Amino acid sequence: MRSPLLDTPGAVAAEAPDATVAAHYGEPFAEQRALASGRAVVDRSDREVVRVSGPDRLSWLNSLSSQKIDNLAPGTPAQTLFLDLQGRVEHHLVLVDDGEAVWAHVEPGTAAELVAFLEKMRFMLRVEVADVTSDYAVVSVAAPGGAVHLPEALPEGTVVVGGDLLIPRVRLATVAEDLGLRPAGLWAYEALRIEAHVPRLGIDTDHKTIPHEVGWIGEAVHLSKGCYRGQETVARVHNLGHPPRRLVFLHLDGSVDTLPGRGAPVTLQDEGEGAPVGYVGSAARHHELGPIALAVVKRTVPVDAVLLAGGVAASQEVIVPPDAGRNVEIDPALRRRIR
Repeated sequence: MRSPLLDTPGAVAAEAPDATVAAHYGEPFAEQRALASGRAVVDRSDREVVRVSGPDRLSWLNSLSSQKIDNLAPGTPAQTLFLDLQGRVEHHLVLVDDGEAVWAHVEPGTAAELVAFLEKMRFMLRVEVADVTSDYAVVSVAAPGGAVHLPEALPEGTVVVGGDLLIPRVRLATVAEDLGLRPAGLWAYEALRIEAHVPRLGIDTDHKTIPHEVGWIGEAVHLSKGCYRGQETVARVHNLGHPPRRLVFLHLDGSVDTLPGRGAPVTLQDEGEGAPVGYVGSAARHHELGPIALAVVKRTVPVDAVLLAGGVAASQEVIVPPDAGRNVEIDPALRRRIR
């Protein structure tokens, strides 16, 4: 549903799948700086919200998804994945339990499929699942990897999920004023997300993505919990092999006017327009780093190779190392923290 904040003077709509929220409000770099310093709120109300209530909710979700959440303390944010039988990622949830229900927000257009799957898996358990997107909107007061400083006064009924707030949708039009923050567009959030090396489902992933490839081990996957759908693939890669692809951070050539599009091929520069070795996911212009992107490339691509991302020259930073798997842990230092 279209956000009322698109009626703000200067607002420019984002592109699909985020076309119902603002990309920016006329000052993209100023909005980035404000968000990085905790002085802005981002409308992410195109994301969808699912609520799971009932006394069996945590143990039930724990049995179905990749993260250990059966003993999740109220108010503690977490991430989890739903995988298919081959271990490929179908859903990524950012969630919190408030003591009575689990609240999760997911990518635009994915809640109905998730709810339908959960309804099929209820059996005789004491759980209730509801898509509450029409009642709650997602806004963010911190960027991924950034420090979270919550405003002192939150709208009544707000659910806090780390730096994300699930607010009653009727309060969305006045959320910036209510929180005492300036509005920042999605471009600001996305640039800081890319800087923090945080992948986004459906943007930096495709239908073949497994958790090891994009660094979701640990943050969204617990390696010592009980069985869940797709766990065999996770365990096999972690103990015996390597993922076929790896997520990389790209510094793009700043002399080029355009950013590579989502899905644009990544090739080796010394091979020109040769066979693709990967694809571009997210790309943005950062207020300090210039043009940047996330891409998924073959594991065998040398870490020092100069790449072409949609024809744009790019140097790479390692996020997921080529030797990920076989009990090799991803160094937390490779996950950027926004200062």
